[in-house]
Amino acid sequence: MRGTARLPDTPPVHRLELRLPDDVPFAIGSFDEIGPYSRAAFPHRHTFFEIVHVTRGTGTHVVDLDRWELSPPHLGVIVPGQVHHWEDTRGLDGSVVLFTPDFLVGQSGDTDLLRRIGARPWHRLDPVAHARTGRLLAELSEEYGHGDPGFATVLRSLLRVLLVRMTRLPDRPASGTAAGMADGVPGPGAGSGPGSDVVGAEVRAGRHAVAEEFARLLAATEPGALGSVRECADRLGLTPGYLTEALRAAVGRTPGSLLREARTREAQRLLARTDLSVRQVAARTGFDDPAYFCRFFRRETGMSPGGFRKHHDSRAPSIEAGPGPA
Repeated sequence: MRGTARLPDTPPVHRLELRLPDDVPFAIGSFDEIGPYSRAAFPHRHTFFEIVHVTRGTGTHVVDLDRWELSPPHLGVIVPGQVHHWEDTRGLDGSVVLFTPDFLVGQSGDTDLLRRIGARPWHRLDPVAHARTGRLLAELSEEYGHGDPGFATVLRSLLRVLLVRMTRLPDRPASGTAAGMADGVPGPGAGSGPGSDVVGAEVRAGRHAVAEEFARLLAATEPGALGSVRECADRLGLTPGYLTEALRAAVGRTPGSLLREARTREAQRLLARTDLSVRQVAARTGFDDPAYFCRFFRRETGMSPGGFRKHHDSRAPSIEAGPGPA
């Protein structure tokens, strides 16, 4: 990881340094091998996914507004755009896996897999799950270290195994993937006549591909620059109607609801983690009118921006001062 330039009064953004042949956006190592940012005590955000397998240590891991006291072994994930840091850690040890969304996404269901692990980001492992996770991470580390021909394919395959196993851990959320009939769109097996199953499979694959492209757009764009559903559809070369239909069928959500969720989440981060005024937070999240932003925020969260900040205020001097050299 490395630090990058940032907007004033916002958490610094870290990007993934590429050290493998062909610029493969993946890295794995211990906390020491990944570098000082892997234990950063100042709030910051990533442009990539980070998976941590904590095997030893005390302290607290903070992601957005959630806090987890360390009682290893743990397995956790930080998704792109989230603000996180470590507090009062001592003896922190384990493995860290870093990868960009584009490194994994390529098969139908990859985007949904990433969404599912992000919905349940922190686990305490039982001895069996801890041992299996350790073995799998050792395989990833070995493949990463050797860089033999075809290593990127092996890394992706092992990473998918790790992510699928994370979704099987206790208390995992239910999948949001719609099945069967969705808003009048025929599901698997619908239709009749020769070739109907083939056509149906092609339609479903197309909708999942649209969902993955939309997810990449959300991950790569600041919420304030996303604009309307029509602007998103234009960026993807689609009509708003087809984008809405595809997302409803693939993930059971509309693009409008996903855009509102992204803007609300970013506003919550800025209110809780920075000294930006409500007017500045509104502008950063794409609202020209602060009054409309306040109504939007209250509708989405049940609280005013000021009330939310008062209740969740956890601003840290390191955000304003910025990190020291790594």
